[in-house]
Amino acid sequence: MDVVVILITLIGLMYFAYRGVSVLVLAPVLAMTAALLTSDFPSLYALSNVFMPAAANYIKLYFPIFIAGAIFGKLMGASGAARTLSEFIIKNLGPRHAILSVVLATALLTYGGVSLFVVVFAMYPIGAETFRAAGIPKRLLPAAITLGAFTFTMTALPGSPQYLNTMPTIPFGTTVYAAPILGLLAATIMLTLGILWIKFRATKAIAAGEGYGEDIESNSDTETSTPKPNVIMSVIPILLIFIINFLLTNVYFKSADVIASYEEFDTSINGTWSVILALGVAIAFMLAFFRRYIFNPNKQVFDGSVSSLLPIFNTASEVGYGAVITALSAFIVVKAGIAAIDIPDLFKVAITSTSLAGIIGSSSGGTGMVLALLGNDFLNTGINPEVLHRVVLLAAGGLDTLPHCGAVITLLAVCKLSHRQSYGDIAVVTMAIPLLAAFTVIMVHLATGLV
Repeated sequence: MDVVVILITLIGLMYFAYRGVSVLVLAPVLAMTAALLTSDFPSLYALSNVFMPAAANYIKLYFPIFIAGAIFGKLMGASGAARTLSEFIIKNLGPRHAILSVVLATALLTYGGVSLFVVVFAMYPIGAETFRAAGIPKRLLPAAITLGAFTFTMTALPGSPQYLNTMPTIPFGTTVYAAPILGLLAATIMLTLGILWIKFRATKAIAAGEGYGEDIESNSDTETSTPKPNVIMSVIPILLIFIINFLLTNVYFKSADVIASYEEFDTSINGTWSVILALGVAIAFMLAFFRRYIFNPNKQVFDGSVSSLLPIFNTASEVGYGAVITALSAFIVVKAGIAAIDIPDLFKVAITSTSLAGIIGSSSGGTGMVLALLGNDFLNTGINPEVLHRVVLLAAGGLDTLPHCGAVITLLAVCKLSHRQSYGDIAVVTMAIPLLAAFTVIMVHLATGLV
């Protein structure tokens, strides 16, 4: 019966989140409900002594990376640098390669550290014009944007500064470059199959006589008169992140003297530090050299800082909920059921990660719950921590984009399209193909030992 209670609260979390109820409210209420119905401990004890410490610990660990990433993304968008880079790629590849142009432009921004929501707003007007010029149905544009932003650049490419890629570094003791061969393999599968799928769908639609379609909004571009940095200046902040992140991760923090200096304080190197410092330098560069392009920089930094709060508190609430669930005696039964499945442990990791991400509608939320609930158990299986890092993320990037996913809802709203028009193609490129990539990577690792 207690296992049923866990399932009911999980379904409730998914249902009410889909209905628009804030996770900040949902997670603690459902955690207290689970404690009340199972009678394992008082519901108020669950709130104060289990939920809040877990949520607070998550914020303690990851707040610097959230706020640094949000400010960087805000400045890239406010300065026009994100738009410059997108326009450059699309202009040089041309309408003939419209789909590839939109995907690569989106991927560059995401891999460069721009937050997913900023990328969505930056890419929509440019992608819409490109698809219109090529005569490709607008309903396929969300699939192209999600392929570039929500898949391989977020979960697969080694070195990605997206905060999701930093989450396993602390519990697993890895870096953002974990399992580079497996990551590149997964990225290649996702990019190749995703492009082929969208092209197939576009060719079929055009052959049937379908054109771009009608825009509800006006077609005027309100940003063309706003001064923007040139391509070289726009790419420098991204290059700074790549170079500084790589050098700190692979040189400075690998130095025996540096490691010893931190061991004196009874601590180890934190996998997020390299990304935080790299983002900090890039932010300082933009504040110094993009002053003529950024209107009211103090406000932009403030707005970027504030925009980091909701994502981290949402994810922390989900982690707090997970902590209460894992503290229930019924969870032992659930864990035993997962462990009893006669498949390799890596498949169990992937199934657990993608299931929780799907229930919550968030790859970061699912990853946070997996790390909090089962991170130590997974490490105790003896699996290479780098492989664990990559597989958890690849799987979390599977079912995370079910219809109730907040990022999908936001993207469709920005594009002024409905689930009925565009969600089928989004599902293929952000769920079906990434899950295929995840399970392919697992089989390759089990067969060859490649990392």
